[in-house]
Amino acid sequence: MKEDLILAINPGSTSTKIAVFSNKKEVFLKTIRHSAERLEGFRKITDQYNFRKQIIMEELESASIDIRNIRAIVGRGGLVKPIPSGVYQVNQRLVEDLKIGIQGQHASNLGGLIAYDIADSVPGAKAYIADPVVVDELEDIARISGHPEFERVSIFHALNQKAIARQHAKSVSISYEDMNLVVTHLGGGISVGAHYKGRVVDVNQALDGEGPFSPERSGTLPAGALVTMCFSGKYSENDIRQMINGKGGLVAYLGTNDAYEVEKLAKDGDQKAMLIQDAMAYQVAKEIGAMSTVLKGEVDAILLTGGIAYGKPFVEAVSSRVKHIGPVYVYPGEDEMRALAMNGHMVFNGDIEAMEYK
Repeated sequence: MKEDLILAINPGSTSTKIAVFSNKKEVFLKTIRHSAERLEGFRKITDQYNFRKQIIMEELESASIDIRNIRAIVGRGGLVKPIPSGVYQVNQRLVEDLKIGIQGQHASNLGGLIAYDIADSVPGAKAYIADPVVVDELEDIARISGHPEFERVSIFHALNQKAIARQHAKSVSISYEDMNLVVTHLGGGISVGAHYKGRVVDVNQALDGEGPFSPERSGTLPAGALVTMCFSGKYSENDIRQMINGKGGLVAYLGTNDAYEVEKLAKDGDQKAMLIQDAMAYQVAKEIGAMSTVLKGEVDAILLTGGIAYGKPFVEAVSSRVKHIGPVYVYPGEDEMRALAMNGHMVFNGDIEAMEYK
């Protein structure tokens, strides 16, 4: 009897993760590394999709995965137009927006492109993306920044935040759509979302400008000082952007983006490491507090997830400042591959309908 398989594809800047699921069970998982030298030859990120697709196909063949049994391919969503949370079948309009990078060039743009290409060669297979980083469910009031030339936008770790929120809701036997949650993704970037009855009505723009600093990002910076630096003549636009995203946060202060390394330094008595680790936890707690006001203090739970949530000292530092708001639950790590596959599984089983990207 033929299996019905779901293939999940999660492209990163220097890697491509793939996983195959059969009836909700993971049967294959692989992280394919790409050297910087190999990727240098591509002018744009989206030029890489044939190269990455070929490697994926080779890995599946090597693992004796029969692609003819694949019924759904779910790629990580990229920087497309702002859209509501959900699963979207990849159509030609979505392909075009992924190719041009309508909101920017990012490795995640490749997910939908590769999924579409593979599905096109497998009879009966369909391609999807799920909860891309541009999921936008903001209330209108949350879009106001303070000046009409600057509108707040929604870019955050939607896939993991939504998956963990639903997982928690299931664990307490309450519908996600009936809960108020503050969900904090603690990774290379940090996003804190106010989930009101199943919608993320406010969240910091975690990519390059708001909220707590993180291992690689500066978060909210003093605006006046930033303007002065921009016009000092000492730095290019690219220099400034790298300070904000890539060379900010822990990297700027301590020369590493490894939160576990910082934790070890702090445990060994490094005073600077202790201060910076505490400051990051302090800023995360402040953002959680801010999002609790969005929910008018009616917070059923605060969820901490992502890789940094493995760090007990950091989690305790955050929890000690926010536990008066609501109960704190820790879901360390992130299982984006399972989240992608389960979204595909829900469509495949008819639990939800795939949405149309317009």
